[in-house]
Amino acid sequence: MDERPSTDEYFLEIATVVAKRSTCLRNRVGSVIVRDKQILSTGYNGAPRNMEHCLDIGCIRQQNNIESGTRHEKCRAVHAEQNAIIQAALHGAGIEGATLYCTHQPCILCTKMIINSNIERVVYLNSYPDTDALEFFRDAGVEVENLQPSHLLETA
Repeated sequence: MDERPSTDEYFLEIATVVAKRSTCLRNRVGSVIVRDKQILSTGYNGAPRNMEHCLDIGCIRQQNNIESGTRHEKCRAVHAEQNAIIQAALHGAGIEGATLYCTHQPCILCTKMIINSNIERVVYLNSYPDTDALEFFRDAGVEVENLQPSHLLETA
């Protein structure tokens, strides 16, 4: 019998399923916001509402050879963490004191939103080339953990 996943592993695994809805050609990212072991919101990266997706029209960042972790403004996608925070706001779910689970380490833009949302903890699977984000989390007192459970499915 397989070992029962920890709570963190469980919610990270859900984030990997959420990531499958992503419409990004470079990184499929999923995010889940949880408090008291209850899911408050989810998000994946994709084009803003009522706009064409990169899956359909191509990736501006790929076409311009923009390095991962840079020039975030040149991406048409709303990031998974941003979408999870937006969905919580749209549906009146307070996320103060919550934990955000994400398939990838948040970028600096998402980090600032997470800090201002009063999310207390971030758990992620895959690293991202943005050390500034980790410094911001540390300076703001947000607990961050890079969890690498061996039984989780790999994310794209």
